[in-house]
Amino acid sequence: MRARILIVSFLIALTLGLGFAARSVGAQGPNLDDEVNRIAKTLYCPVCPNTPLDICNTQACADWRNDIRRMLREGKNEQQIRDYFVARFGFQVLGAPPAEGFNWLAYLLPAFGIVLGALVAWLSVRTWLVRRAPGAPPDAAPEIPREYADRLKKELKEL
Repeated sequence: MRARILIVSFLIALTLGLGFAARSVGAQGPNLDDEVNRIAKTLYCPVCPNTPLDICNTQACADWRNDIRRMLREGKNEQQIRDYFVARFGFQVLGAPPAEGFNWLAYLLPAFGIVLGALVAWLSVRTWLVRRAPGAPPDAAPEIPREYADRLKKELKEL
């Protein structure tokens, strides 16, 4: 009886151990590839203009994806990998310049331009509408000579 319990316990432990091993191997492969593609999406090929590493078909990009995979296996995080590629190829491998120093202008100038353009458009439309409004009274009536004003009053009384 004791032998049966030992054999059944061994089989259960073996089954659970193989199940966890299969799950961890299966999860590690796709997760590593997903992680490589996620990081490669944020990096751009220095050889091909405006092409992310994850879709570039050059041999250089395939090598760089392998470098990312190797660095992930070594335990490096995403920021360390990005820093490695920036140090090696410059800021053009990033999708956008880092938001520091003079590069802040790349983020602030478009917003400033949009606000300034909207203000100019609003002022222009407002000015056009005031000038062209039909039947709008003028701001100030022009001065007319006294004799014309008296004549106008007289003619209006006759009507």
